[in-house]
Amino acid sequence: MSGILAGLSDARLYSACVVVILYLTTCGYFLWPRRRAALIQPGSDKNASTTLIAFASQTGFAAELATRTAQSLQAAGTPVVLASLQEVDDAILRQSKSALFVLSTTGEGDAPDPAAAFVRDVLDSSVSLKDLSYGVLALGDREYDQYCAFGHRLDQWLRHQGATALFDVVEVDNGDEGALRHWQHQLSVLSNSPDLPDWEAPRYERWRLTARQLINPGSAGDACFHIELQPQAEANATWQAGDIAEIDPRNSTWDDKPETLPHREYSIASLPGDGAIHLLARQMRRPDGEPGLGSGWLTAGAKVGDDIALRVRANPNFHAPKGTAPLILIGNGTGIAGLRALLKTRIAAGNHRNWLIFGERHVAHDRFYGNEIDRWRESGQLERVDLVFSRDQSERRYVQHQVRDCAADLQRWVADGAAIYVCGSLQGMAPAVDAALTAVLGADTVENLAIAGRYRRDVY
Repeated sequence: MSGILAGLSDARLYSACVVVILYLTTCGYFLWPRRRAALIQPGSDKNASTTLIAFASQTGFAAELATRTAQSLQAAGTPVVLASLQEVDDAILRQSKSALFVLSTTGEGDAPDPAAAFVRDVLDSSVSLKDLSYGVLALGDREYDQYCAFGHRLDQWLRHQGATALFDVVEVDNGDEGALRHWQHQLSVLSNSPDLPDWEAPRYERWRLTARQLINPGSAGDACFHIELQPQAEANATWQAGDIAEIDPRNSTWDDKPETLPHREYSIASLPGDGAIHLLARQMRRPDGEPGLGSGWLTAGAKVGDDIALRVRANPNFHAPKGTAPLILIGNGTGIAGLRALLKTRIAAGNHRNWLIFGERHVAHDRFYGNEIDRWRESGQLERVDLVFSRDQSERRYVQHQVRDCAADLQRWVADGAAIYVCGSLQGMAPAVDAALTAVLGADTVENLAIAGRYRRDVY
């Protein structure tokens, strides 16, 4: 041991010690008998509201991220219980209504050593988890063939047991900061706390607000604005359809006294060839009537011509599928932004077998990018469009109803190799569409589509 330590530089020795101390401290705390007693108990009144946060860690990093996750949710007023996966059994999963998993992958796609008993006793069994909603943060290294394999294995097992995925697996390549910020964004959505502070301050670039247009005047919903942002000289103006624009509200990190406000995420609605990042931002309102932090800044606070602090985050799980197979796009509200960019990519590549299912409130006010969609449909670049406006008839009608009504055609498109991309509301739309697809295609087909990367979601 002394020979090994002698070969390490002071910096490496310090780093190694920090990792070991962190791991031992975290494990000691969460494996302490009192902590184990805090796990969800049968018949507990807290079952419905408590979120289980389970981690599987080889070096301590997953444990650290799980701890930060717990702290963020607790700060938002969400009760949590935190445990190593080795403490979790099928009974605890059955009793849980909400769970978040932070999972490392080790070796050739294996689970971390402390999770071996869970893999043996739980993953090889069948458990009814129809009442469980969950999310997975998968840690890995793209240099390995089995990238994030354990996270995906657990995700597939949970789906197969009837659990509902709140969002697609968030993959983290070597501690990627952008992916971790996306996980934090999902936490803010789940806890209904958009002002949760970022764990680390992102490094923004300067873009200029060059255009802003209200596109739903008279709408029964909140005002929506089409926004265009052009890069300044030092900005990296490359992105793909599916990528995300992270906005710093009020350019807080550029102030003389930086506030480091939590970032806001917006689906990019354009391609680099358009010369600007296009966003579709809904002007959210706080309970006191004041505009939301991020949307208020973009839609009212900043002036046309002002600089905007922005960073593009790659979102490879929502990039356009390769090849010429059909694509079914489903979304609601401002989710049309991400779907618009995907359609632009498909059309530019000459792939015209595209089907859009989109929902909003009223056709007279909320037909976002309607003229563009009409042109694509009339030219044959968008083969099919089904628009659903919930309040244009006495009975409310949403995109999930259209999915069920189109069962035969959906089955035919999927049999032809179609991928399904969903973009829009995490609460309401996404689980309802997932349930509708399961009813139309069957649970096994939906699961296999997700495993093959043919069912992807960008929901918020």
